[in-house]
Amino acid sequence: MSPLPGPIDEVPDLDPAQLPALLRSWTTPKVLRGLVAHWPMVTAARDSAAAAVAHLKQFDHGRMPVTATTAAPQAQGRIFYNEDMTGFNFRREQIALRVVLDTLLKYQAEPAPPTIYVASTTLDSFLPGFAAANPLALGVDEPLTSIWIGNRSRIAAHQDVPDNLACVAAGRRRVTLFPPDQIDNLYIGPLDFTPAGQAVSLVDFASPDLQRFPRFPVALAQAQVAELGPGDAVFIPSLWWHHMEGLDAFNVLVNSWWRPVPAWMDAPMNALMLAMLALRELPPAQRAHWRALFDHYVFEADAGTHAHVPAHARGVLAPLDAATAGNVRSVLRRRLER
Repeated sequence: MSPLPGPIDEVPDLDPAQLPALLRSWTTPKVLRGLVAHWPMVTAARDSAAAAVAHLKQFDHGRMPVTATTAAPQAQGRIFYNEDMTGFNFRREQIALRVVLDTLLKYQAEPAPPTIYVASTTLDSFLPGFAAANPLALGVDEPLTSIWIGNRSRIAAHQDVPDNLACVAAGRRRVTLFPPDQIDNLYIGPLDFTPAGQAVSLVDFASPDLQRFPRFPVALAQAQVAELGPGDAVFIPSLWWHHMEGLDAFNVLVNSWWRPVPAWMDAPMNALMLAMLALRELPPAQRAHWRALFDHYVFEADAGTHAHVPAHARGVLAPLDAATAGNVRSVLRRRLER
């Protein structure tokens, strides 16, 4: 028998005014029951899916189509690869949001409808005014807030670099989280050929193949899970693996991503890809030497790393700010062009 995930830590009776300070301090997942229960969207969703759709349509200017992901009923909501991983089990089309919403309502009573999923759609661009009508102060710089709309869905475990606060606005969601160090046990697929931009676990959580993925129970033993209803939210820290399920015939999620780092910092995935190109195929002894260099200059770097070098001569060893980051990029660009 596979181990059962434990619960995600819950923060009871959170005053939304406390949220900005807490978001700056949390490094582990949190469930926030009723955080956005005051939203008119949530009130409408608790009434009916039709009422929730009517609330959304107030803000739909109709000038831009959304990208809708659709999959056959046989997919059972799983947005994934096709059988031999030469493509995917879904297609994408540009369509008016109102049409998507009406189609979701039409299929509500169907026991096996096609999967319909509008993913990660920028809220202010497509539904201007929604955020003002359904407010939540995060106290973070330049969050990217998106809306996700669909019927029953299963989104494979993946990770994001930014911190993430996901608020359930309609329907129920099940979220299963894994610490970043479970990467070996989640059997992650390709980095550059992905269903939606992020590498995903190849394990079907509804029916795990333990012959193909024998270490998956080890990941489950470290997992945390929660079922969220309208008004609930979950904080997902940077790089925590998350498997998301929409459990009802009509689901809406609003999430905000942000990185609590200066804007001049680069994307860590760029460094990983370059390291794969430059280091992965080196002989083991040389990889060990480079691991020591990375520890010295990156993972264990502190003021002592460059203290013995005169300040005017430190170059890329100097403390980083917008100006020195530009210098590092210039050096890197010259090296890559050789």
